[in-house]
Amino acid sequence: MERRNFLRVGGVTLTALALGKITNALELKEFAAAYNIKMLSDKCGVFTEQGGTILFLLTNQGLIVVDSQYLEPAQHLITELKSKFNKPFDLLINTHHHGDHTGGNVAFKGLVKHVVAHSNSAINQKSVYDSAVKAGRKTTEQLFPDLTFEKKWKYKAGDDLIKAYYFGAAHTNGDAIIHFVNENVVHMGDLVFNRRFPFIDKTAGANIGSWITVLQKAMKTFGPKCQYVFENILN
Repeated sequence: MERRNFLRVGGVTLTALALGKITNALELKEFAAAYNIKMLSDKCGVFTEQGGTILFLLTNQGLIVVDSQYLEPAQHLITELKSKFNKPFDLLINTHHHGDHTGGNVAFKGLVKHVVAHSNSAINQKSVYDSAVKAGRKTTEQLFPDLTFEKKWKYKAGDDLIKAYYFGAAHTNGDAIIHFVNENVVHMGDLVFNRRFPFIDKTAGANIGSWITVLQKAMKTFGPKCQYVFENILN
C-alpha cells in the first residue's frame, strides 16, 4: 500500500519518522512518553500512547472510537474526550483482537452501547482471555464485542456513515478495516506498519499471501486520496 497521507502528532510528522529524520533519541523518547491527540478534522482525530493508534469520530449521536489500546491509555482517552466534547460515547469498534488494540475495552463498559468487531476477532478475544484464565495468568476484566459481522457492516450516526470491511485473512483471520465515510478516513489496524516488520500471527489464522490481496482490495476500495490510520513507530 502506498502511504500517501501521514499524520502530525505531538509536533512530529509521521512522514519524518518514516524517513528516519528524527535522530535525537531524547526527542523520540519524550514524544513517546506522553499521550497525544491530533485532530484530523473538526470531527475526527487520533490518539496515541501505548499500543495501536486509536481513531475517533464526533457525531451528532455521540463519540465513536476505533480500538482501545490498554486500560490506562483508554482511561486517558476517555477523560480527554469527555473534557473536549459534550457528547456521550456511542460505539467502540475493534480492528482485531490483539491486546494492544482491545486491552482497554473494559474502560468503555457502561459508556458505549455496543462493541463491534469481525466475528473471528470476537472469537479470538474470548479464546485468548479464556486461555489466560485457564493458565492462571493475571487477567483484568474484559469487555467483548457484542455486535459482529462477516464481510461488511455499516452504521448511520446522525449525518455520519461508518462502514467496516473484511477482505480476508492477513495479520490475523479477523482484521476489520474501518471507514469513516464522510471524513474519508480509514483505520487499517495492523494491516499496515510504519518502520517495522509486520507481525504475522499464525496462531490467529494470519495469511501472508492473502495479506497482499487484502491491501490491494483496500487501495481499490478507498483510493489514494483517503487518509489511512495504522500502527506507528512509537508503539
